[in-house]
Amino acid sequence: MSSERDSETTFEEDSQPNDEVVPYSDDETEDELEDQGAAVEPEQNRVNREAEENRETFRKENGRCCPQQYTNFMLDGLLFSFFLKDCTWQVKANDRSFHEQPQFMNTKFFCIKESKYASNAIKTYKYNAFTFLPMNLFEQFKRAANFYFLVLLILQAIPQITTLAWYTTLVPLLLVLGITAIKDLVDDVARHKMDNEINNRTCEVIKDGRFKIAKWKEIQVGDVIRLKKNDFIPADTLLLSSSEPNSLCYVETAELDGETNLKFKMALEITHQCLQRENSLAAFDGLKSFMCEYLCESYFSEGFVECEEPNNRLDKFTGTLFWRNTSFPLDADKILLRGCVIRNTDFCHGLVIFAGADTKIMKNSGKTRFKRTKIDYLMNYMVYTIFVVLILLSAGLAIGHAYWEAQVGNYSWYLYDGEDFTPSYRGFLNFWGYIIVLNTMVPISLYVSVEVIRLGQSYFINWDLQMYYPEKDTPAKARTTTLNEQLGQIHYIFSDKTGTLTQNIMTFKKCCINGQIYGDHRDASQNNHSKTEQVDFSWNTFADGKLAFYDHYLIEQIQSGKESEVRQFFFLLAVCHTVMVDRIDGQLNYQAASPDEGALVSAARNFGFAFLARTQNTITISELGTERTYSVLAILDFNSDRKRMSIIVRTPEGNIRLYCKGADTVIYERLHQMNPTKQETQDALDIFASETLRTLCLCYKEIEEKEFEEWNKKFMAASIASTNRDEALDKVYEEIEKDLILLGATAIEDKLQDGVPETISKLAKADIKIWVLTGDKKETAENIGFACELLTEDMTICYGEDINALLHTRMENQRNRGGVYAKFVPPVHEPFFPPGESRALIITGSWLNEILLEKKTKRSKILKLKFPRTEEERRMRTQSKRRLEARKEQRQKNFVDLACECSAVICCRVTPKQKAMVVDLVKRYKKAITLAIGDGANDVNMIKTAHIGVGISGQEGMQAVMSSDYSFAQFRYLQRLLLVHGRWSYIRMCKFLRYFFYKNFAFTLVHFWYSFFNGYSAQTAYEDWFITLYNVLYSSLPVLLMGLLDQDVSDKLSLRFPGLYIVGQRDLLFNYKRFFVSLVHGILTSMVLFFIPLGAYLQTVGQDGEAPSDYQSFAVTIASALIITVNFQIGLDTSYWTFVNAFSIFGSIALYFGIMFDFHSAGIHVLFPSAFQFTGTASNALRQPYIWLTIILTVAVCLLPVVAIRFLSMTIWPSESDKDERYWI
Repeated sequence: MSSERDSETTFEEDSQPNDEVVPYSDDETEDELEDQGAAVEPEQNRVNREAEENRETFRKENGRCCPQQYTNFMLDGLLFSFFLKDCTWQVKANDRSFHEQPQFMNTKFFCIKESKYASNAIKTYKYNAFTFLPMNLFEQFKRAANFYFLVLLILQAIPQITTLAWYTTLVPLLLVLGITAIKDLVDDVARHKMDNEINNRTCEVIKDGRFKIAKWKEIQVGDVIRLKKNDFIPADTLLLSSSEPNSLCYVETAELDGETNLKFKMALEITHQCLQRENSLAAFDGLKSFMCEYLCESYFSEGFVECEEPNNRLDKFTGTLFWRNTSFPLDADKILLRGCVIRNTDFCHGLVIFAGADTKIMKNSGKTRFKRTKIDYLMNYMVYTIFVVLILLSAGLAIGHAYWEAQVGNYSWYLYDGEDFTPSYRGFLNFWGYIIVLNTMVPISLYVSVEVIRLGQSYFINWDLQMYYPEKDTPAKARTTTLNEQLGQIHYIFSDKTGTLTQNIMTFKKCCINGQIYGDHRDASQNNHSKTEQVDFSWNTFADGKLAFYDHYLIEQIQSGKESEVRQFFFLLAVCHTVMVDRIDGQLNYQAASPDEGALVSAARNFGFAFLARTQNTITISELGTERTYSVLAILDFNSDRKRMSIIVRTPEGNIRLYCKGADTVIYERLHQMNPTKQETQDALDIFASETLRTLCLCYKEIEEKEFEEWNKKFMAASIASTNRDEALDKVYEEIEKDLILLGATAIEDKLQDGVPETISKLAKADIKIWVLTGDKKETAENIGFACELLTEDMTICYGEDINALLHTRMENQRNRGGVYAKFVPPVHEPFFPPGESRALIITGSWLNEILLEKKTKRSKILKLKFPRTEEERRMRTQSKRRLEARKEQRQKNFVDLACECSAVICCRVTPKQKAMVVDLVKRYKKAITLAIGDGANDVNMIKTAHIGVGISGQEGMQAVMSSDYSFAQFRYLQRLLLVHGRWSYIRMCKFLRYFFYKNFAFTLVHFWYSFFNGYSAQTAYEDWFITLYNVLYSSLPVLLMGLLDQDVSDKLSLRFPGLYIVGQRDLLFNYKRFFVSLVHGILTSMVLFFIPLGAYLQTVGQDGEAPSDYQSFAVTIASALIITVNFQIGLDTSYWTFVNAFSIFGSIALYFGIMFDFHSAGIHVLFPSAFQFTGTASNALRQPYIWLTIILTVAVCLLPVVAIRFLSMTIWPSESDKDERYWI
């Protein structure tokens, strides 16, 4: 047994999880780790080595050659395949013919080929004038319901089958198809207009040696373009130069990520210096002397780029520019993306890299995963059930007709129709006849009506002024129309912390420098005071006056200069960042990528170390009034894996220093062993975390000139690697970021948003569980949990080690019970905790991986098993893998069961991938409806994974909003979205569906009862035009208005009594039980509608002595009773009466009688004698009081039992809404 367990353990078990460590990279998978070789030569090194060998061989064999030889060689297309054979995307400046070479052509259709480089014309429309009708009809008939009615229409064209006029199906089908087609046409016409507008925009392009005006659709890859201030960028373009110093270019990326703050791009220094004038840009092609270092002893002057293939990663780009015999690394900071706008820059020049459909914005415009609601799936299953019932009814009635033909029809000479068909064949024909007659059981207008209701509910969310945030002019927005009713069924909410529960408006509050904490209320003599005045920053000309700070002792330390570490601390904040600065009315204005970075740079500015300007190679700082410019030697970028950023600068005195800031976990791993304030700083970090402050550690390092030169060579080599550049750079960064000297730590405050505790409390009363998923430290997350009242003092908190022990015990018990007879024993749900005690779970990302068996396998190949050589080894390997998967799945299920027993769950130090994984686990094992809410790009994966995603339009851009289904500005609006709009939408949709099915059953099943009196001959009980217009006009408007406007209680009561929300979570208002109740109700109503008029018509005589019991009068009586019944029934189902509802109900009844009298008039019969055959029936039948009494009796028998049952249920078994409404009254 132990050996089996050992063989199953392939995860790292050499150390306990570290609560402070953020887990592995999200981009790294277990398979990737397993597939890495022990010592594999980097691909780029191999390519470079082979290229050098080929160059040497070429030189030895050919010696020096003349320009003509070189030109012939290049024109043969061999040069690039010879030297750059592993490059996948190659761009040559000012040479369109280069991109049309055979090696760049792809086969499109048979022998038709086209270039792999897309043109810049975009096409987002789906149809044109010729393809609209066939393509749209094809798409619509791919829907099962539309195709079903098309088949019915074809069957109705067969005389031997149909007893129903063809227009009874055609008119509703055309109406549904027409509404959908008009909607699609309007959308596509708008796309056409937008495409034409965009494709016909103009910009300047180098043609024939000078800039000329060209349309966007004429731009091609390799073109050099000029853009001016406020121009949209037409394609993904490499920035070559601009009018700004050092060729900076400011862009607005609102169309990409929704962010309105400006971002900067910066050209290479070489292109900035050499490509400013028109003639130099036009000569940027190098056709004269490419690669002539070896051939003609001149420079490599060709503008040639090799880079990654087109992709949708907006924040990444890897490429290399080859120019003047030198390779220059390219990254995302040098690329202008299509869709952005040039701001604050008079003009700029660029080289088109990706065009049209290959641009990143177009790559991101692909189809998103379509989300469907629980009611959608249930509704589809019910339609399938109705279809099965239809088949069974038609088959039974067809058998009845065959029997009737054999017993009666064949012996009744007056029924002979001239056809000598056998009874069984007539029964077969009648089967299809009844499929046609009873087709209204499958409602054709159901799906269109549902979409109309959802669209209206979405507008109500958009128009809700109580979810409007005036401070930022941000309304609530329903970004989808398909999920509204699911808002009323949420079980679990997964929330980010920063910017979602908190404001994400960062304020510098405290800091720890050289082991000393600063930020308390104290004077310059270090005496603490409860009421200390704010620090006066008037001595600093660059202070912005926005920082509220009360520790005068820190100002004394800065000004006195007694501790050099204090000044060094704030200098680091002023120099180590990616903030851009401009001046507005003489005042410094910072543009920061994140609120944290902006707060730190602003704090340094107020304390006397103001960041003034930056170029490609320098950064200028005002140090207590003295301006100093530092040379920037390297910037080691921040990313979610590194959790730190570094900058290497050369001081005016010539010294080289590295400054680094980052998360405490990654900084402490890289500190020098001799750091005297290490423990004091750690204690300060713990104190800051207990006060819910966000922390960063600061450190520096002196670098020798020789050490830097050696490192810089590796850095430059890694910067131009064409493959695995990020990995190569990370490895180089690690070499220099070590033996650091700790300066201290910063503490930034991020306050809770207004109304967060109240919202969480109300959602908890609605039995909605809230899980917080954050990347913050455990202490910070825990204290925020208490601050927002997610955690309370009476809760018992369980941590990772506690959970791991409980799960280990449970796994052992399950393993012991998993013997031979395990499959015969029903599973028993055993709770992890005793009942009656409130518990909360706080778990870190490292423990989460440990518990869920998601830890990465070791990179070491020592334990790597060999490939199986025999069938037995392969079988054992497969069985072992299956056991591992089963163990992992059982462990994950146990964790979800345990976590769901807790009142609150907080997952801290988790990556974006782990956030999505937690959401997926709850979806998979609890089958619960989930909602994820966040505000940043790190929440996008979680938002897309949940059933419903909500984006907060906060301080971190709009990535979360753009990926969400609903968006608003504040977390507190979530309670109104769920408890009011979600609950109303659910109730309205459930009422609509129940009533819709009921009215169609009541209408259609009258034909079934009529069959017993017409020899099962598939004759209809109604006039053909009544069948045509029943669902279209006579009963459509009231049910639509109920689905849009009905309310069981007001919005105030919905918020005051959150317990009303539970009906949606438990699916109490629409399920199979409710469906069969509607079915039975429809059956009983149809029986009453048929048999009471039938009994009344037997042996009757009218006032004029004539019998009114003809078929046509009978059909009018049933139809009139049906219309009044179903419209009054919806009146009984309506909880919230308005003039509109009343008008729709009585208006539908009046419309029915008005149309019926018109269709039964002699005038229309004269015009269309074959289509209108009930001439005079309405006027003759409805002038008889006997008929009206029959209609009134029928309606009363249908409705009075319903009224009685409703009264008894509200009196004896009232619902929660009935109780609360009665309590409120």
